[in-house]
Amino acid sequence: MHRLWLTLLVLALAGCGGGSEETSTTSAPVTTAPETQTAPWGPAIRVGLVTDIGGLDDRSFNFLANMGLERAKEQLGVEGRVVTSRANADYVPNLSSLAQQGYDLVVGVGFLMAESVETVAGRFPDTSFAIIDFSQAAMPSSPANVRGLLFKEQEAGYLVGYLAGLVVAETAGSNQTVSAVGGQKIPPVDRYIAGFEAGAKAANPRVTRLHGYSQDFVDQARCKEIALNQIARGSSIVFQVAGQCGLGALNAAKEQNVLGIGVDADQGFLGEHVITSALKKVDVAVFQTIQAAQDGTLTGGEDTVFDVASGGVGLGEIAASVPATVVADVKQVQERIAAGRGPEIPETVG
Repeated sequence: MHRLWLTLLVLALAGCGGGSEETSTTSAPVTTAPETQTAPWGPAIRVGLVTDIGGLDDRSFNFLANMGLERAKEQLGVEGRVVTSRANADYVPNLSSLAQQGYDLVVGVGFLMAESVETVAGRFPDTSFAIIDFSQAAMPSSPANVRGLLFKEQEAGYLVGYLAGLVVAETAGSNQTVSAVGGQKIPPVDRYIAGFEAGAKAANPRVTRLHGYSQDFVDQARCKEIALNQIARGSSIVFQVAGQCGLGALNAAKEQNVLGIGVDADQGFLGEHVITSALKKVDVAVFQTIQAAQDGTLTGGEDTVFDVASGGVGLGEIAASVPATVVADVKQVQERIAAGRGPEIPETVG
């Protein structure tokens, strides 16, 4: 079954910080591995993955991280285990349990796990750790056995915002409003929203931009309520940036006959109202990190940054309902960003 899900996800994804002086940051090219193991990657290792409280059924962030692990199990032969966190208090016990059991690499999924990863990495210096969405350089103790996996979410946000601005200019008449529903107000979420609003404004100076935060990544009802309020204020396109909670925002858009934009994974499967998604290839980051650990090239004390240029973030499939002229304009913007000739995109919400 996981092979089928992996195949579907790879097809769907086809559309597509900073360090101190002592810490290097690299930009990783996003590549695809062969369908079967054809190279001597080295002896099989054991990899543990700890989800944040969003859980595996968020259809985006944690789901993608697990897909990266499943791909490594299938293609590299690694042994993998996923531990689901139900509350923030679970992070340290879950990470510690995997380290105590001798897992070679332990991956923490999400910004909210940073303090816990740093704590556990200090207790288990011989275990390799990776954390998604937090810079190793930003950890006070600068643990040498931790690698940060970062994404330029603002670039993906800018692209979907630019598309949204153009779409409402053609379809929304005098009330040209777009909105974003964020989960907890943390830097990765803010980068998405900041990019979205900047892109929408660049494409359409008349656009009105709304955003709100549920302060939750799980409860779909909270995000749905925020989205319904935004739609009542005139929003005709809703961008969800809230994991499982954000599925409620997209559901509100569907119920109210407005458009939606997905996040992290390509969420067009949720319905024709989803015109595109802001992609964040967490699955690829996890897979490449596991591969490096298995072949002995993984180093801690550094960050890897995934961006449009490397293919680590970008646009999902664009719905057929979007005018071809809009698609062409957005693709040109994506090419300029990839070439380093794009606009300066804010990382914080104004």
